[in-house]
This record gives sequence, C-alpha cells and structure tokens, in this order.
Amino acid sequence: MEYARNKTIRGIDLYYEHYQNFDAKETLVLLHGFLSSSFSFRHLIPLLKEDYNVISIDLPPFGKSGKLSNFRYSYKNLAATVVELMKSLGIREFQIVGHSMGGQIAMNILLHHSDYAKRGILLCSSGYLKKASLPMVLSSYIPFFHRYVKFHLARSGVKQNLQNVVYDHSMINDEMLYGYLSPFLEDDIFKALTMMIRHREGDLSTEEIRKINAPCLLIWGEHDKVVPVRIGRKLNKDLKHSELVILKETGHLVPEERPEDVHHLINQFIQAEKTAEATAHGSH
Repeated sequence: MEYARNKTIRGIDLYYEHYQNFDAKETLVLLHGFLSSSFSFRHLIPLLKEDYNVISIDLPPFGKSGKLSNFRYSYKNLAATVVELMKSLGIREFQIVGHSMGGQIAMNILLHHSDYAKRGILLCSSGYLKKASLPMVLSSYIPFFHRYVKFHLARSGVKQNLQNVVYDHSMINDEMLYGYLSPFLEDDIFKALTMMIRHREGDLSTEEIRKINAPCLLIWGEHDKVVPVRIGRKLNKDLKHSELVILKETGHLVPEERPEDVHHLINQFIQAEKTAEATAHGSH
C-alpha cells in the first residue's frame, strides 16, 4: 500500500510518501540532501519497499513541503520535526537513511532521539561544516536577499550542478533535469532558503559525533566532489560503531547512480546487525 500526503507537524506542512509493507518488521526513513527532495530516491525506493516499510520525507523548505518564513530551519528542529512525524504515524522505532545534508539531520536524530532511531545509513553525508559566516547571516536580513539567492542558483544552473554531483554525465536526462529544477520555479522557496541560511547551525562537532552509539553504515562515491571521501573516513573514525564502503566510479548522488548497490549494502548491514543482536541476546 502506497500513499503520499501532507501533515502539519511543528507548525509546517510536511510532505511524505509512505510505502507500507505489512510483512516488513523494519521501517526505513529517507532524508534527502540540500536543494533536493524525495525525487532523488526514486530509483532506490522501488527496491527498498520490497523488504521494508519505507517513508520518504521532503524536508522543509524543499520539494512539496511548506516554505514558511517563520519556521526554524535548523538541523536540530528539522530532526525533531522528522521524529514528531514518526510519532504521529505510530512508528516508535526506525532506521534513518540520510543523503548529504539529510545525513547531517540523520546524525542529529541518532544523537538527540536515540530512543527512536536504531541505526543510521549515511550516504555521502555532510560533515564538519561550520555555521554560515556572520556576514552571510547578516546579509540574510537585507530586504530582497532571496532574489540574490535565486539569481545565484539560476546562474549556477541545474545542469551544471548535476554534472558536479554525478560521475557519469550521460545519465543526466530531461526527467532528472526537470525533477531537480521544478521546486525552484516558485519564489516562496527562495525566501525560505534565506531563513535556512540564517538558522543553520554548524554540523555536529567531533565530540558530539563520538556520542552517537547507534551502528552506522557509511556509503560514499569515490569521486564525490561535494563531500569528499576524506569526510567519510573521518566520520568512520569518529562514529563508534561504523563501517565505510566506497563505491568506485561514483559521484555524490549515490541513490541515483548506484541504487542496486545501495540497496544490497543496506540489506547486508541490517541483516548483519540483526544477527549480531540475536547472538548478543542469546549469550545473556
């Protein structure tokens, strides 16, 4: 059973897609990256929904979620918003899959809401970025700053951005171009992005990351130009219970570029963790 709907959570309209698998014991919650949406998981979801209950969320202000200028777009608040949605759906335990910026929100959930999130799967996760500079934050208070944001994104261009995030440029087609462009055809998103620049705290510190106890699988593209492999290696070192897999001939957009491999690695990781848990329980 599949459905997509919007629900008001913490004062904002939250869009999510729910792929219910009544035979599955595990729920996977998917969080996309910056300037993206659930669209980026469209090749991965059909594979995952065979084995899991899957929920893909459009993080505000992206995709089909609300774009209010009075919502707080900090990672901590976005993490709490995701957990609130899960509670409202009666889901008490889930595994969190985060791509890029979504990985940073996933780690916030693993740190601050560990009762709910059992395991983390981080796909080219953002890591160790500082807060926006003070001049940038102050600029966000200038009237019409959102027009500068819009101009900057239009100038860099969707096609150019996609060429930066995928290894094999031949996979960039019209569906992909339109899917990543469509959220930016309305002005509201740019006003909300201005607020996101203002509210975004820095990524979790090394000390905070070391407090995460949940098992984590890190999947990286060897040729990731956005979040280089060295970030994956540092996260692997700082996350107590983690393993890192590097995919060859792959860029930053691993859910698009290597959905079958990502699906296989997630299955392998969850099975291995369940076996280890069962063994640990059996030995007590």
